[in-house]
Amino acid sequence: MSAPPVARPVPLPRTRFAVVGNPGNRRVALFAEAVRAAGLPGPRVVPWTDVLRERGADFAADEIVRVDSPGEDAEVDRVLRGVADPTRVEGSARWYAAFTAALRSLRGGIRLDGPDDLAVLFDKRRCHAVLDEAGIPVPASPTSGPGGAPVRGWDDLRALMREHRMPRVFVKPAHGSSASGVLAVETGGGRVRATTSVELTADGRLHNSLKVRRYEREQDLAVIVDALAPDGLHVERWVPKASQQGRACDLRVVVVAGRATHAVVRTSRRPLTNLHLGGARGDLDAARRAVEAAGVRWSDVLGVCERAAACFPRTLCVGVDLLPAVGWRKVFVGEVNAFGDLLPGLTGLPSSGAEGLDTYGAQVAAALRARARPGPLSAQAPRPGLPAAHPPRPGTLAADAPRPGPLTPHAPQPGALPADAPRPGPLHPHRTGTPHV
Repeated sequence: MSAPPVARPVPLPRTRFAVVGNPGNRRVALFAEAVRAAGLPGPRVVPWTDVLRERGADFAADEIVRVDSPGEDAEVDRVLRGVADPTRVEGSARWYAAFTAALRSLRGGIRLDGPDDLAVLFDKRRCHAVLDEAGIPVPASPTSGPGGAPVRGWDDLRALMREHRMPRVFVKPAHGSSASGVLAVETGGGRVRATTSVELTADGRLHNSLKVRRYEREQDLAVIVDALAPDGLHVERWVPKASQQGRACDLRVVVVAGRATHAVVRTSRRPLTNLHLGGARGDLDAARRAVEAAGVRWSDVLGVCERAAACFPRTLCVGVDLLPAVGWRKVFVGEVNAFGDLLPGLTGLPSSGAEGLDTYGAQVAAALRARARPGPLSAQAPRPGLPAAHPPRPGTLAADAPRPGPLTPHAPQPGALPADAPRPGPLHPHRTGTPHV
């Protein structure tokens, strides 16, 4: 009798990464370090300048492709926005059209993101509508979705605030990021004021600034809103936030492959909590204790972020801005960010499966797990009971439906920077170029 055949291990497909980004940028560097820490060759870097100049890029069928932020590069910004001065706020509509066209020009590979997902994530009106339709708690908005009211200028904004009884609102460029052009507007007692990082110059131009300022003259606000309106504006009810040590706070929660893996609390004495605008990291353990003291399970809070991420099933990683309301009993999703993973040195949450990994290491590990499994690949598996915003497509990576086990850790990145800290450069000391991160 002949011996039974010996089962041979099935070789894993060759694994290699590529990243579309700006060479030398900290995002690209941190991702490349995570790939090498996983025992793989560094990723092939495809510069955004090449993609824009050559109208696309080609990737091998077995390349796992990450699309990274085109921000923090003056030449890329000039091509996308058509504005020579990188500190200028205007031009976000042109940026959006050029960026989404560039996404569609990427050919081949196994994508860690979905172009259709990114097109929604970079339109706050569409993103808000998708979240709202999926039952995700979001601030009320009169501009959300295709039936939303247009904001053609200051007069339209004031009319919407009166009509919807919203004396306090956040006004956001529809295609903006990093708080560029955002205004926290308050009215009452016949007065109006706004807090913003926008610098209005004497000639009526708008510039991003690292200095948060307050405007109390209605004519100044009218000039700013009228200048921003042609690029598209999104308006949301101002949710009074919970606080830590007298400072308003919110959370940035990173969701990788359907699982909340990293979180940071951002606090500020102003309405804008972005760390590059003077916000500070808060106490995550204290936030968890406050949530539980209010009778809410911390896992349910993280679950809101996971449900929001599940609305974008073809994108491996998103950063969710979570707004805890006063009292910590309710939370709202303020935004979902396609490039919201820049939290250098921050390791994974306990029991998240990403302990010991930074956000980039968690994404590499998730991509490798998905690559090792047989069957079709898709970017995220939505949680039970929540329909996907789009059906999965072949050629993207899948999230694990079950809770993942511990991943192989590597050391946190040395020289950790605060989240969304501005990149040093030869800009005006109170200004920063539109980073779109």
